[in-house]
Amino acid sequence: MSQLKCAIDLLWVRPKQVGGIESVIRNLLDGFSLLEDDFEFWLLVSKDNEESFRIYAKDPRFHLEICDIVSANVGKRIIWQNLHLGRKIKSLGLNKCFEPYYCKPVMGTHGIDFTTIIHDLQAIHYPEYFSKGKVAWMKFSWRNAVRSSKTVVAISEYVREDILKHYKTNPNKIVTIYDPITVDLNDVMDVEEIEEKYGIERGEFFFTVSSLLPHKNITTLLDVMKRIKDENIDLPKQLIVSGVGGKSREPLTEKIKEFGLEDNIQLTPFIENNERNALYKHCKAFLFPSVFEGFGMPPIEAMMFGTPVVTTRKTSIEEVTLGKADYVNDPYDVNEWVDRIKECSLDDAIDFDVYEIKRIAKQYLDLIHRD
Repeated sequence: MSQLKCAIDLLWVRPKQVGGIESVIRNLLDGFSLLEDDFEFWLLVSKDNEESFRIYAKDPRFHLEICDIVSANVGKRIIWQNLHLGRKIKSLGLNKCFEPYYCKPVMGTHGIDFTTIIHDLQAIHYPEYFSKGKVAWMKFSWRNAVRSSKTVVAISEYVREDILKHYKTNPNKIVTIYDPITVDLNDVMDVEEIEEKYGIERGEFFFTVSSLLPHKNITTLLDVMKRIKDENIDLPKQLIVSGVGGKSREPLTEKIKEFGLEDNIQLTPFIENNERNALYKHCKAFLFPSVFEGFGMPPIEAMMFGTPVVTTRKTSIEEVTLGKADYVNDPYDVNEWVDRIKECSLDDAIDFDVYEIKRIAKQYLDLIHRD
């Protein structure tokens, strides 16, 4: 088989602003770098994100191609991609492009085989989160990706079935590849530092990672913590919620005050991996009440630290947690949450190799290279 030569579109990356999708591509790039296969990738980066990808240029198989665009300006970036991305790829002598986001260009890509990831169809299920214009754009972009990409990658079987439900295409065109996940079990902040910072004791608090979008269902955890406190149930009385910021923080804070939980619930903005890992490792249980996920990395990361996870059976969550977490059948039932938390434990026999970054990278490499 001939050497694989392919562009990777990274123009959409705004460092530390696009959440789990950024983690996916960086884990994939790390996985590619671990492979011994003969390939060449041209990383198409922008003027404001290229520095964050420069480390990969140390590997002679990776080439940084800086495009005349600023990723922070999303509108101009989308216009540039549609007007110039295809031409840029062809100028590099390439006919393959890996698109890890849903933004495959509509025009100028004839003769280029695209492999495009669709992470979820959130705007179809929760259009109220977005403006009407953005909902229309995302639906159009997904339709374009499904129609014109050579292959579409779904990050879970749930997402694959969701795509096939909403867009008519050959089922063989949609391939499921799980997200690559890696955690450094040694990159953990000292527990004494965590205890002092948050005023907690190891094993005597719960942890979750969440935004305040309604489908994240974080308000149910407030109800759970209120019941634990009011009834003095023999469970930890502390909950740390990481990742809540911006406009979503104020209404959550107001509800915490309404419930009298100011001393029981702490909100943090984005935190560095070593601090997050310490919270994963030393909490009593990781609670993940979400009712909609295309994948859902946090509960898997928590399980990798040997921490019990209580979550829901909704959408992809039971699938990607390999059926090894503790699950509530009704995500909004406070009593069921309390019962599951009381009984939660972790199955020691969990094989996380299915998420290993080198293994996932090899699956992508073979898929992109496939004729």
